Amino acid sequence: MLAFTIKRTFQSFIVLLVVGLVAFSMFRFVGDPVDNMLGQERTGADIERLRGVLGLDQPFPVQYFKFLKGAVQGNFGVSYRQGRPVSEIISERLPATLELAAVSAILAVGIGFALGVFVAIRRDGWVAHTIMTVSLVGVSLPTFLIGILLIYLFSVELNWLPSFGRGEVVMVGEWRTGFLTKSGLQALILPSITLGLYQMTLIMRLVRSEMLEVLRQDYIRFARARGLRDRSVYFRHALKNTLIPVITVTGLQLGSIIAFAIITETVFQWPGVGLLFINSIQFVDIPVMAAYLMLVSVMFVAINLIVDLLYFAIDPRLHVGRSGGTG
Repeated sequence: MLAFTIKRTFQSFIVLLVVGLVAFSMFRFVGDPVDNMLGQERTGADIERLRGVLGLDQPFPVQYFKFLKGAVQGNFGVSYRQGRPVSEIISERLPATLELAAVSAILAVGIGFALGVFVAIRRDGWVAHTIMTVSLVGVSLPTFLIGILLIYLFSVELNWLPSFGRGEVVMVGEWRTGFLTKSGLQALILPSITLGLYQMTLIMRLVRSEMLEVLRQDYIRFARARGLRDRSVYFRHALKNTLIPVITVTGLQLGSIIAFAIITETVFQWPGVGLLFINSIQFVDIPVMAAYLMLVSVMFVAINLIVDLLYFAIDPRLHVGRSGGTG
């Protein structure tokens, strides 16, 4: 287990280095931030002076090394647009994104697993057929269109929920949260449904497919022949073995929630790091863009690492295979 953990951690570190190199290289071609920071009356001397202050006159390897050194220390430089430390700006926006992602993940995993087990057990009922038909909406429609439809229905027509913003927030220590206010909870409903709907339907359909496959296995027939109750067969035998392949895909989907939050935050003008990234593109704010991409990469890699370790711990075949290989 220790060797497996060290190997996966090393691979994750290499992935982060590659992502940082790609991000830093790509952002060099999105535009020159000096053009947006200086007015029309700028001179060549002004341009050279500002490029020197920002470090843009240095060779690319030197800039990349400084970026990595600062990123390890949590220092991503100063925003070209706001003139403030990037870490400070992200720390202000990050709670909004994390709360949105957490609620969306809970909805996706909780409802997705529950509906997946239900439609597998009651696969011939009309309720299961209806759920599977409706789930095609979540799989087929793009996230931004789902958000627009929800805004039109619940905000424009019914006027039940707000269509943008985060609502009222309060400070709990250094954390700015909307969980403790009514308007904050109301503002969270539509974005969390929009962000989690695709993952929820995908998890539901995956759980259903895997559970139907498990229910066809011989040991399930033997369990029924022994006279075990349906509840025991479904939840003690079938569901337990269904979780092994589902965990991997579920982990990847939870990671994608952080990445796809950028679309949802744009539609609902949610003041998170995703919307911050969109605004940074318009002003070629390279430090903010690079910090956002590295942040998402760290979260995604960390989730994948946790999933790999859980998969190794849950699936006994991996232990047997490694023992046989070393023997």
